[in-house]
Amino acid sequence: MDTTISRPPAGQLLDGRYRVEAWLAHGGMATVYLGTDTRLDRKVALKIAHPELAGDEEFIRRFMAEARSVARLSSPHVVAVYDQGSDGQFLYLAMEYVPGRTLRELLRERGRLSPREALDIIEGVLAGLAAAHEAGIVHRDVKPENVLLAKNNLVKVADFGLARAAAAASRTKSGMIIGTAAYLAPEQVTRSTSDARTDVYAAGIMLFELLTGTQPHTGGTPLDVAYKHVNDVIPAPSAVVPGLPPGVDALVALATSREPDRRPADAGQFLHAIADGRRRMAIGEPRPRGQIPPDSHEGTNHTLIVSAGSLADDGRDGPDRRSRRARGYRRQGEPMLQHLLFSRRFVYLAGGLAVLLAITLAAWWLTDGQYATVPRVSGMSASAARTELVSLGFAVKTGPGQHSSTIPGGDIVQTTPASGARPRRGSTVQLVVSLGPLRFPVPQVTGMALAGAQAALKKAGLTPGAVTQTTSQTIASGIVISTSPVAGVSWPQTSPIAITVSDGLPLPNYVGQQLQAAQAAATAAGYALNPVPDATSTQPAGTITSQSLAPGTAITPNMVVTVRVSNGPPMASIPNVVGLNANQAAAELTAAGFNVTIDTIGLGHKVVAYNPTGQAPKGSTITLNVGFIFGLP
Repeated sequence: MDTTISRPPAGQLLDGRYRVEAWLAHGGMATVYLGTDTRLDRKVALKIAHPELAGDEEFIRRFMAEARSVARLSSPHVVAVYDQGSDGQFLYLAMEYVPGRTLRELLRERGRLSPREALDIIEGVLAGLAAAHEAGIVHRDVKPENVLLAKNNLVKVADFGLARAAAAASRTKSGMIIGTAAYLAPEQVTRSTSDARTDVYAAGIMLFELLTGTQPHTGGTPLDVAYKHVNDVIPAPSAVVPGLPPGVDALVALATSREPDRRPADAGQFLHAIADGRRRMAIGEPRPRGQIPPDSHEGTNHTLIVSAGSLADDGRDGPDRRSRRARGYRRQGEPMLQHLLFSRRFVYLAGGLAVLLAITLAAWWLTDGQYATVPRVSGMSASAARTELVSLGFAVKTGPGQHSSTIPGGDIVQTTPASGARPRRGSTVQLVVSLGPLRFPVPQVTGMALAGAQAALKKAGLTPGAVTQTTSQTIASGIVISTSPVAGVSWPQTSPIAITVSDGLPLPNYVGQQLQAAQAAATAAGYALNPVPDATSTQPAGTITSQSLAPGTAITPNMVVTVRVSNGPPMASIPNVVGLNANQAAAELTAAGFNVTIDTIGLGHKVVAYNPTGQAPKGSTITLNVGFIFGLP
């Protein structure tokens, strides 16, 4: 078995039956959670073992023995154990849930109680312990933290986690003892011996604390406190709170003798002693046994684990134990016959209670127990829903599926009967499993305007999604370029369809082109160019030198793009160089801002003619005709 224990998440179902709901308390061996027994539809306390203990086989054995031992008890003053089990990594007990508070919380609130209140509570504690001792069970960790004060004014003893059947008591692991230092009997410290009388000693310490609001022994460490129980006498409560009746001092002294044989042999004897003492003390009649005062937080006492000697007394019933009980009866002056009569009355009472319980259970089953509430399983996976329903005693079948826009495919949409209904256990609950949302083929919407495409998708039963814009070399602005998914794909009704729309044609780069050709292209694309003269450009006239929008910008209908157009280079006069030497003429024209080419047409070195003449743009080329001119040297 995997004994690795971790904290269960809220809502987890243990063994398909016990649902974990909320954290309640943390103890030395386990953590307690509020839970629900889904099979019986009742609140329970789930006690789940700590991780560090779950790997210890001795602990697991003791943990399981607790369930078997306490389940045998039938007392209103003992917290009932309903079930025990392990679910994978979780080792747990399912116990009676007792709403209310602990005796420790009452002491923190009140400080100390009146003698009558203290005896009322201690009688309830002893009544629970007496039932355990009668069954051969020793608690071994009696303290205010383990006493619950229920809302119905009933006192209940809880947490028999350290208890074992007295007939099976043996040496604890590695010679260690376990308990809470403030309530340890001397023999638990020195000999690691535990029996009913150690519970009586702890009850006596509790009575002292109820009367005084303090513990009799304190110290720097739990070990210091434990050995004070071995070496020091428990003081009288009246020494701490003057004016207390002498009778309560006697009761504390009787239960807390350092010699086990001088104490009452078990909780039942101590309970009788308290009843006798109350009759002799003028503190009022007791309340119904185990009820808390009407005007009446879990403590943090350290658990003590110390080395101890061998166990001289293993707690088995035998001649010595019976003789101790007999001596206890004689010491208290209680005739054996009275004890036997009390035991017989207890047997009759227990039998009557058993009959009453059987009648009550039969009536419950006939009127309510054979029915169970169908839980809400919509949104759960089919396997989880089936487990939940089977744990409540229902048969389960799966019916036809149903499309749902809100519940994923494979999860449960609803049940028949519906949640909240209370059919008989064993009847069939039908699960309706989600088929997911309806699916439709995506229509062809490319080439349509955006608004029309969105309307077409809705008409097809689909959901238009996000719109992304991009330029296109061929598709005008506002026209759908594509969808995702593409047309023809079967698509869920609730999943959006992404749409890509043309932001327009990309604007060309007109720089360097002639204005006339650029204007013709713009008109064909549905926009216009606005030419502005560029008088500083040296480009040829009509050349576009810049544009107001960058190339690639999306073109929208009727958009106007401003372009600057060169007026051409500035004009300059051409000098008359006819008759000049070719070299002289070239130098003069170059100085005027022109380029020169020479065309030789015959013999000679004189400029016969040049072209063009008059004016020309600076930078243009002048052609010289060079040859022989008659009459010139």
